[in-house]
Amino acid sequence: MTLNAWLETLGITVTPIPLAGDASARRYYRLRGQGVSYIAMDASRLKESVAPFVRLNKTLSAAKVRVPRIYAYDVEQGFVLLEDFGDIALADRLEEDKKTYYRKALDTLAMLQRADSNGLPPYDEAFLRFEMGLMEEWYLKKYLQISIDTSTRSMLDTAYDTVIREVLSQPQGIFVHRDYHSRNLMLPHEGTLGVIDYQDARSGALTYDAVSLLRDVYTDNDEATVRDLALYFRDKVGTEADDATFMRWFDMTGLQRHIKILGVFARLALRDGKRGYLEDIPQTLRYIARVCARYDDLEAMGTWLTRLPKKDIL
Repeated sequence: MTLNAWLETLGITVTPIPLAGDASARRYYRLRGQGVSYIAMDASRLKESVAPFVRLNKTLSAAKVRVPRIYAYDVEQGFVLLEDFGDIALADRLEEDKKTYYRKALDTLAMLQRADSNGLPPYDEAFLRFEMGLMEEWYLKKYLQISIDTSTRSMLDTAYDTVIREVLSQPQGIFVHRDYHSRNLMLPHEGTLGVIDYQDARSGALTYDAVSLLRDVYTDNDEATVRDLALYFRDKVGTEADDATFMRWFDMTGLQRHIKILGVFARLALRDGKRGYLEDIPQTLRYIARVCARYDDLEAMGTWLTRLPKKDIL
């Protein structure tokens, strides 16, 4: 069954207008007519994502997080009919009043972290290590076409061990969105902050979503602002970690994410033909370099990664 045919079974006959999708195989359309507007998600190439999406929508709603209402869905076909949050994302408003909007997003994150995480797959050591391995497989070997010698292998393994130890040393078992950044936070008409793209949630570390937001690879925030907002979040959620401990958690969790992102962006370009993501690799490397420069046990990895030969984006 096509998306149009499914919509017709719901009595919707307006022509779907394609919207920009996310990094997955899901496609999105706006349906507007007769004074109403909906979003249709076509996950027919990723049908297994629909059931978790619906389940997590209910979980987040129960935690008072503003997520799109689901009007209809079909797990077997891979279709979902959603509330339309409009076109304005948090990313579109940051230049107006960055700290106010980020605090609003961190307040929403504190609510999201109170959502029930039971049954979610864990962000455990094996998964953290698997994600960082994407950098080697896709960014180093397939994109830059660089092989890793024995000494480099040892250096990377030591750095990975340090990062994983710090990620797992902070409070765990928390609902983690996994892609909590300014393009996935919407500003619906009533002025609340709406959260989208949460279907890959896991149970994991306290700082993961906060660093995803404040060190978002699609923007560049100065470190003084990042620190101020990170500690604002620390106080908001009530953890008793001192400044140095919390910022080390924050740095290491962000580093794990950015190492993974190098691999994900290269994979999107090489496997899926989405080459626009390569434009965000330089910012990702800048974040990695800044964090690694602060820690003696990571400095070698940061220097090595940033000195690798660059490739043309196109």
